[in-house]
Amino acid sequence: MKKQVHSIDVRNAALARLEERGVSLKDIAEIVYEMQAPYHPQLTLDHCIDSVKAVLEKREMQHAILVGVELDTLAEKGLLSEPLQTIIAQDEGLFGCDETLAIGSVFAYGSIAVTTFGHLDKHKIGVIKKLDTKLAEDGKVHTFLDDLVASVAANASSRMAHRMRDEQEAEAARVEALAELKVEEKEDSGEQVG
Repeated sequence: MKKQVHSIDVRNAALARLEERGVSLKDIAEIVYEMQAPYHPQLTLDHCIDSVKAVLEKREMQHAILVGVELDTLAEKGLLSEPLQTIIAQDEGLFGCDETLAIGSVFAYGSIAVTTFGHLDKHKIGVIKKLDTKLAEDGKVHTFLDDLVASVAANASSRMAHRMRDEQEAEAARVEALAELKVEEKEDSGEQVG
């Protein structure tokens, strides 16, 4: 019988890999905040952290992080065969497998996540920029990780946008129901008086 890896172990490993590579949940949440705050003035960083945590509960995201970070780490140690070693170690411009892995994890969160991922991949906001330029600083390889962080942030941002819309609609429905109730009460009290 095959050994089954418990989902908690997978989640914990993915979170540990992010932390080991210098990426905190707050770092990712700050990107989400920057992307969503213009549309939701009441948004807090804590809301964004909660959204990031929810995205990181998805197995597909965890698996992508584990695979991508493993490839980055192996490239750092020079353990990949050529020419893949050089391609990943140097983050070759025409190498698209890093984006392919990351964007594969974005599709479940809809078109907002896809377009946000494209924006983040192009503009390298927050910790994504630090990861993308870290190779020159300390020899670390983050060819996959910068895109995976963009994927998590894009997913959390899309999730946040949909949730905020749902909350706005629920509040509008509640206000409408209260207004209707007041009208009915007024009509009922008017009938009793007359």
